[in-house]
Amino acid sequence: MPVTDPVADWRARAAALPLPAHAFVDGEPFAGAGERLAATSPLRDDALAELPLCDEREVDAAVAAARRAFEGGTWSQAGPRERKRVMHAFVALLEAHREELALLITLETGKPIRDALREIDSSGRELRFFAEAVDKVYGDVVPTAVEAFGYSAREPVGVVAAVTPWNFPVMMPVYKLGPALAAGNSVVLKPAEQSSLAGVRLVELGAEAGLPDGVLNAVTGTGEVTGRALGLHPDVDVLTFTGSTAVGKLFLRCSGESNMKAVWLECGGKSPQIVLADAPDLERAAAFVAEGIFHGAGEVCNAGSRLIVEESIHDDFVGLVAEAAVAWAPGDPFDEATVMGPLVDRTQFERVVDYIGVGLAEGASLARGGAPAASVELAVEPTVLTGVEPRMRVAREEIFGPVLATIKASADAVAAVANDSIFGLAAGVWTGDVRRAHRLARELDAGTVYVNTYDRGENSLPFGGYKQSGIGVDRSLHALEKYMRLKTVWFDLS
Repeated sequence: MPVTDPVADWRARAAALPLPAHAFVDGEPFAGAGERLAATSPLRDDALAELPLCDEREVDAAVAAARRAFEGGTWSQAGPRERKRVMHAFVALLEAHREELALLITLETGKPIRDALREIDSSGRELRFFAEAVDKVYGDVVPTAVEAFGYSAREPVGVVAAVTPWNFPVMMPVYKLGPALAAGNSVVLKPAEQSSLAGVRLVELGAEAGLPDGVLNAVTGTGEVTGRALGLHPDVDVLTFTGSTAVGKLFLRCSGESNMKAVWLECGGKSPQIVLADAPDLERAAAFVAEGIFHGAGEVCNAGSRLIVEESIHDDFVGLVAEAAVAWAPGDPFDEATVMGPLVDRTQFERVVDYIGVGLAEGASLARGGAPAASVELAVEPTVLTGVEPRMRVAREEIFGPVLATIKASADAVAAVANDSIFGLAAGVWTGDVRRAHRLARELDAGTVYVNTYDRGENSLPFGGYKQSGIGVDRSLHALEKYMRLKTVWFDLS
């Protein structure tokens, strides 16, 4: 029998993949009537497809469809058992189309196919969690005098606009769609222009699973046109966004200029990993530090992009991290052995290369990497900067690439150095002293603190940021609260 080349097989399947060339509105493909937007790939010179650049009129059509569906009640007033059934069918279709969706992710973003497959698996678990949560959200009956009766009830908010980033083209939409749909809302998804194909396909699968027409829609386009139209739309009740802090602030302004819609944000990060001299296994810690910044080519919101090391072990530990970085050399995304691929596009590539130059100009030194990858276009070597001071731009600004800024600090100063940031998304603490770990977990201004690990968790735990890393949380039952209104009802029984 002929031996199949797995890389060639993935490439052939990607080349034969049908690509959506439309948005999706009111239960059917939506071609749009205006300009077109090229869906690009860091792996190809030519465009993958052309999608509608949805303007205000086309966004209005999608929002109107969502409103009709909500007011019609086929989803918003459906019993929990029915919503649960459809959402489980949605999970089944997502899992059945696992490889198709993963290939779309790899084509659009350059993410290694192994990571893209894992993203679909994670998305399936997340969506299943919210399918199971449909009938587990309760109101309250409050104590009253016998001549009165009072209770609170949770209701869906109405039309939710979800604006999602390109780094996790399926998982980030699922973080929004899962709780919003479970609560009974209608949704208009605006996936990032760099990775719209996977988002549109996800919405099509939702319709195929049995979501009524208009309940789940996808509009494609740029943030400046399509995203802004959603932010300003007077009939959008809630806008949920994952992306940069700068754009999050723009959506807050849009809310004030329109209908005061609720805006939920998961924004930028400059997450620290603190390694103390009493960490139980420094080699294991170094491996996690490397994974925390180089996984996803550093294009991850909670990437551990700052490394704060206790002075007495700083040099030795940075050496261990530099050694661990070797395993993250960029490779062919269609090779299942590849752990890091290219950056999403040339703009991001040039941004990351420029930041490395800025760090060196400010006085940092290279412990590893620092150059474009020789064998993979638009990829950057895993880079470890040492000698970084907290005042430097590479220690303060989100680079969104495989660049680690290493800072030396005393054991007493690590929390203050970590908190010296406008961001507060996540943090890691490496120590063998459980009392110190608890104290640091309380002191750190971060929505998630990992102890002796990094970027691990469960669907049942919330994920969100402090300070300018966002407002509100994704994941867990707490996420449902963002997409529900709390109504008080009072009866006079006298």
